[in-house]
Amino acid sequence: MASMGIGRWLTRREELSGEKVAIVCGDHRWTYRSLNRRVNRLANALNDLGVREGDRVAVLLPNGSEILEFLFACAKLGAILVPINFRLAPEEVRYIVEDAVPVCLAYHRMFAATVDPLQGEDNGVRHWIRVGTPAGEASPDLGYEALVEGGSEEEPERDISLDRVHMMMYTSGTTGKPKGALLTHGNTTWNVVNTLGRIPVGEDEITLTVAPLFHIGAMNILTTPTLYRGGTVVVEDRFDPLRLLEAIERERVTSLFLVPAMWLALLQVADFERYDLRSLRFAVSGGAPCPLTVIEFFQERGVPFFEGFGMTETSPSVCILDGADAPRKRGSVGKPLMHVDVRIVDDADRDVPMGEVGELLVRGPSVMVGYWNRPRETREALRDGWLHTGDLARRDEEGFLYLVDRKKDMIITGGENVYPVEVEQVLYRHPKIREAAVVGIPDDRWGESVKAVVAVKEGESLTLEELRAFCDGKLARYKIPRVLEVVEALPRNAAGKVLKTVLRRG
Repeated sequence: MASMGIGRWLTRREELSGEKVAIVCGDHRWTYRSLNRRVNRLANALNDLGVREGDRVAVLLPNGSEILEFLFACAKLGAILVPINFRLAPEEVRYIVEDAVPVCLAYHRMFAATVDPLQGEDNGVRHWIRVGTPAGEASPDLGYEALVEGGSEEEPERDISLDRVHMMMYTSGTTGKPKGALLTHGNTTWNVVNTLGRIPVGEDEITLTVAPLFHIGAMNILTTPTLYRGGTVVVEDRFDPLRLLEAIERERVTSLFLVPAMWLALLQVADFERYDLRSLRFAVSGGAPCPLTVIEFFQERGVPFFEGFGMTETSPSVCILDGADAPRKRGSVGKPLMHVDVRIVDDADRDVPMGEVGELLVRGPSVMVGYWNRPRETREALRDGWLHTGDLARRDEEGFLYLVDRKKDMIITGGENVYPVEVEQVLYRHPKIREAAVVGIPDDRWGESVKAVVAVKEGESLTLEELRAFCDGKLARYKIPRVLEVVEALPRNAAGKVLKTVLRRG
């Protein structure tokens, strides 16, 4: 049987459109032919090092062509790619390496201070591959380019089925140790199918990837769908609003995925309007609720804006909201994708009536097969064929889903349930507020009080009285924050998610 894994995509693309540009990274451009042959060389070189089906290959790399080459090389071998967040502290990187037990670890030379102490430890890593080493610079580790050059261009002979795991993506771990979500070739393929059913990714697509590729959103929302379609991926190694605008103009970028914080920073560029962004056909946001002001900015300029909801465990896409629906469906994450089933249930896993809040369950071919070496957590998450997300949601009469909050973040004040996301959406409408988060804090009278933690725009100040007056009439009185803390910036983990446990402690 011919291989059905995602590594086959490049093989077919070389046959169908070999001279078309696949990846642009800095001054380098790789056609589908040159990319597939580099990937084959890397795959065969890894095979020569002893990498076998099911082995883990960890990468600690910034955005660049290398992480995508490892993605497809591992896929062709039947090995499992383990992207590691380079923003993690050394001890956190050590934890993932010890948990995943990779046979190879590829790292960029800029992360040598994190990797060097690991090399003398008993963590299962047999081969250390160093990326970015200039010619002539001595290193005890394998040089990446030399490794690639030493491999054969022949297609690896493997029959890879869709149910084989190809990537282990670690969750961000806001409440505990991160877990490795096991994603199969089929998960990623069906995620592409779901995406193409709702977002107009074309064969002539030129998408720009600047969100970090160690996250499932950056990897699978537009990057892999664009490569599947035979389009071009422009890879930026770091987020800088001015560089991003210049790249869109220079490369005639047609689509762009960013997280909300990036969209906000982009729109705050002083001379934003002077850049020629007419090539943009659509934009996508994900990772957190996107302020309506951002969505409306692009919609008013004729650029369709899609907001996605998903998670690592679902590869990631679950729902997509069309920007045209955003004003009348404020706060919605849209409707489920074609091959995604959802339920909203109570604590006994019984479906709740339309409009009522319950836990969101997800089912479909893009849902992970489990967590690496976590049988108990896997059983808890995957019950009766459904992924229990831990998110609280409701559905309206038109089928639009609204994420209310994480179950653990819900505030109970005076016997009333308050969902922080609902309050945060109102706070983001305040003209002085740049960032906002809402948590519950202990209250002798009410059980919990609603606390707002905000970062204000430059040169602004904000009092609790001002905030409460702004919320009056927009929120029920018990939902209006009783406590306000103004900070320089919200605390976030290495994945960029707000650390509400820190905010609760004050």
